Amino acid sequence: MAYDNGNIFAKILSGEIPCDIVAENEHALAFRDINPQAPVHVLVIPKGKYESATDFGAEATETEQAALCRLISHVAEVTDIHKDGYRLIANTNRNGHQEVPHYHVHILGGGDLGRILP
Repeated sequence: MAYDNGNIFAKILSGEIPCDIVAENEHALAFRDINPQAPVHVLVIPKGKYESATDFGAEATETEQAALCRLISHVAEVTDIHKDGYRLIANTNRNGHQEVPHYHVHILGGGDLGRILP
C-alpha cells in the first residue's frame, strides 16, 4: 500500500494545516489533539512517511525510532504528567481503529484515566 500524502498528518507536516506544537526534534513532531480525550492529549508523529506502528518498526531507522521515543518522554516532562503517570496509545490498522494512515502515538494524562481494561 502506498503512503497517502493527503492524510491530515502529512498536511500538518507540510505546513498546509496548522497545529498547536508542544515539541519537536529532527525526526518527530508533537502537537495537541484537536479533540482531546484527557486533560493532556498530545499526538507524537514521525516526520517520515510511515503508515502504522508495524511499518515504523520495520522500516524506520534506529535514529528515527529513538527520536520518537525521546520526544514522547520529553512531552511527558514538559506537560508535567511524567510524575503522576500517563498512557500511550498507538491504534494500528483497521481492527485497532487507526483513523489516520500515518503512525502516531497518543499521550494521555493530566488526571486519573481509569483502567484500560476492566
